[in-house]
Amino acid sequence: MGDSFMDAMGSLGGGSDYTLDEIRQAEKLKKKNGGTLVENLEKVTGRGMNADPFGNADALKKQVMAMQEMTDALGKRSQAASDSLDSAGRQLAENSQMLDRELRELNENLARDFGIAASAGSTAQAGQQLAAGQQTGTDTSGTKEQVLSGEAALDAFDGIAEKIGERVYGQEAFLKKLVIAFKRPYVMPAGEEQAKNTVFVSGANDTGRHFALKELAGELAERKLIGNDRIRTVDLGIYTDASMESVFLQDIYAALSDDAEIILFENFENCHPSFLTRISALVTDGGFRLPGRYVSQKGQLVSVQNALATDAVSMLHAAGKYLVFVSEKSLDKAAGIMGAAFVDALKGDVCVTGELDEEAIRRIAACEQEALRTRAGEQCFFDISFDDDFAAFGASRAGRQAGVTGVRAFYASVLEALAQARLEGSYEKGAALKLRAENGRIFAQHGEEQFDLTALLPESYRGEIEEIREELDAIVGLHEVKNYVLGLEEFYRVQKRREEEGLKTAAVSKHMIFTGNPGTGKTTIARIISRYLKAIGVLTGGQLVEVSRADLVGRYVGHTAPLTNQVIQSAIGGVLFIDEAYSLYRGKDDSFGLEAIDTLVKGIEDNRDNLIVILAGYSKEMQEFLTANSGLKSRFPNVIDFPNYTGEELLAIARSIAKSKGYEIDTGADETLCNYFNEVQATRAADAGNGRLARNLVEEAILNQSRRLVAEPDAELSLLVSRDFDL
Repeated sequence: MGDSFMDAMGSLGGGSDYTLDEIRQAEKLKKKNGGTLVENLEKVTGRGMNADPFGNADALKKQVMAMQEMTDALGKRSQAASDSLDSAGRQLAENSQMLDRELRELNENLARDFGIAASAGSTAQAGQQLAAGQQTGTDTSGTKEQVLSGEAALDAFDGIAEKIGERVYGQEAFLKKLVIAFKRPYVMPAGEEQAKNTVFVSGANDTGRHFALKELAGELAERKLIGNDRIRTVDLGIYTDASMESVFLQDIYAALSDDAEIILFENFENCHPSFLTRISALVTDGGFRLPGRYVSQKGQLVSVQNALATDAVSMLHAAGKYLVFVSEKSLDKAAGIMGAAFVDALKGDVCVTGELDEEAIRRIAACEQEALRTRAGEQCFFDISFDDDFAAFGASRAGRQAGVTGVRAFYASVLEALAQARLEGSYEKGAALKLRAENGRIFAQHGEEQFDLTALLPESYRGEIEEIREELDAIVGLHEVKNYVLGLEEFYRVQKRREEEGLKTAAVSKHMIFTGNPGTGKTTIARIISRYLKAIGVLTGGQLVEVSRADLVGRYVGHTAPLTNQVIQSAIGGVLFIDEAYSLYRGKDDSFGLEAIDTLVKGIEDNRDNLIVILAGYSKEMQEFLTANSGLKSRFPNVIDFPNYTGEELLAIARSIAKSKGYEIDTGADETLCNYFNEVQATRAADAGNGRLARNLVEEAILNQSRRLVAEPDAELSLLVSRDFDL
């Protein structure tokens, strides 16, 4: 229509004496007063159609009439479009109202079911609420639509504890408390930004704490009480230094952003206090403010500092999460670490596992025995059976203290022996073996053949132990010290046997104090002990970390504890040897030194199973040092005194040192050297250096021999004679 209209207008303006401006004026007049366009043209111009000087009035009249028809049609279409727009506007308004109603209902469900605050009901507010849920880690995706709420959710909790109890043995009271803790938010909903609930789980190792949580998560997910069965674990024990803040924040952000609804915190007792404050805020306040400006990029927190950012993340929230803290510590100990506000926020949801009783261990053994039967068939192609007492034997081998780990270790060793039997023997596929226990060993019956399965297991490697023994024997003197070191192996071997027999083992302190003058072999013995205890299986690492006051005490307030913790972490699995340990305590006014001692005592307690600390120093000074902290003396009951060497022992040391350097001491120098060493030890042993005295004397003799050989070119190059020592 537009093109035809413009053609008509162009023809009218170009083929007559009416200008385009005149036509526009006539159109305006027509709208005002009515009439036709031609009539209004006559009024505007004062000329009629018959006045056309070119005689084309008829054509002009037809064109004007065509334009009139087009104008009328355009008006009708314009009105129709306007009516349609009004109708669409009304429909849009109705749709908007319906959408607002749906979003209000969704918000109310989110508030009731997941702890996300319900907004006033507008689309903008609802969108902001959903975005907030995603930012704090609450999964608002499809899985959330499937979870139950209200009365249906409460009904779904029925029988969960009993169902899990079919797989978690001997912990009925613990499971009941645990299920109540996860049920609580359906009866007592948390605040809009709070975690759904916080649960404290404690108890001894190998009592089923982690296994029970895993089974509970699976059961909750299956009953549509949570979106999935994943558990996100955060090991707080790795954040031991305040300098690890960025790593800590990133890991916590990742955990809160994860779609797992259960976050498991472990080893909080080893976490740096500055980070525990924020973890406690997650529990008590529902979140904590970040120390700067951050944005989220691909699931990572990125610091933007002063940069402009419209989507900055300023706080981390725990909304929609179950926060579970697992520890061997009691609630009282946890309160001392996390604070009273943390304990109050638990609402009584403290779940403690009990010691496994004989019936629980028997059931575990029976379960592991059935698993052994299956794996032996699938991996070793044996069809195995057991005599009636085999499960009881497996349970007794583990003993109560070993718990689940001990039971599994026993059956794992049987499977290893069966695998070795398959490798060494020529048995048909599916060969039937019947296993029985006798005198602490496992025997297998195959037809008429009987063989000792236990004998197929490799013996523990003892090459390193023998090598260390030889090195210890080569050390001059120190007979009482050597007897103590060798006695450690005997003690731990007996404890291992007691454990295998199902008897309780004696947990004794392994930390030591070495007293004695410099050069009496304290560092050498400490190094041997670290390797020796690793070789016999007491330590996992066997490294010796040797430090002094300068390595533990900081230079400014707040520096000492992280520094000491860092040293402790480096020594875990081995021996931490602190030389001149008494220098850590310079009186009650030495706040830095006292802080290092307090941190050391805590580190010893937290890592008592895989860390040995040896303190070395003078006898008198070490006695005073033990008064610096009330916990020191009880943790270091093993005080070993290193006596000064005798003259004869120093002579033997000198010979050993010379041999290590490719020299030999002439026997003619023995009497002179022995008398010299005896005299020095009797008068100034404390500052003469003991073994260092012998080393210095040999090195000096080697220099003197070089001068002598210039004058005596035919003399023996490797022999140190009496006058080389220049005594």
